[in-house]
Amino acid sequence: MLEQLKVSPIVPVFFHADAEYAQQIVQACYAGGIRFFEFTNRGPEAFSVFTTLREFVQQQCPGMALGIGTIYTPEDAARFLDAGADFLVQPVTTEAVSRTCRKYDKPWIPGAMTLNEIWTAWQHGAAVVKVFPGNLVGPDYIKALRGPMPEVPLMVTGGVEPVAENVRQWLSAGVQAVGIGSQLFKGDYSKGFEALSGRISELLNGLGLPGRT
Repeated sequence: MLEQLKVSPIVPVFFHADAEYAQQIVQACYAGGIRFFEFTNRGPEAFSVFTTLREFVQQQCPGMALGIGTIYTPEDAARFLDAGADFLVQPVTTEAVSRTCRKYDKPWIPGAMTLNEIWTAWQHGAAVVKVFPGNLVGPDYIKALRGPMPEVPLMVTGGVEPVAENVRQWLSAGVQAVGIGSQLFKGDYSKGFEALSGRISELLNGLGLPGRT
């Protein structure tokens, strides 16, 4: 997972209750170069939409990892992992959810903020630790964490701007990935989603990442 994030470190964070619309968003992100996509468990329709997306990604988006976010309980974790989630993201750190992910052999990305919280999540088996909300701390906070704790892979979500300069600041500070939510999807897509694909492609190309031309 970490090697793949070096080439595609932007993780869209998205929820929509309409499965067809969600498919169009995922397809546009994939066309733009996204290879990790987090669909969030934020509504009663989340599970049914996710299962539809899982089938869609398998058929139309080879090489894309579709994860589930906003998971609090091991029961929900098992339900979405049974449905085919490639990775699981939490806003908090729950050891029981960690155990569920280990059982399914899927990457677990828990949320944390302080040095102690991040280290605890890492010790419980996190593949990557999500620092959230990033806009409250900024890239300098990541740099400070890297002093005593250089080995823990980090992802930041919350307040990341979908422009290359801002993403580069976070990556240079020491995160392996950034999660971007609503700001990434702003726009008028009544005439199609090519604009979203183009925006994402331009953003990824502007990062100067190894493995991208």
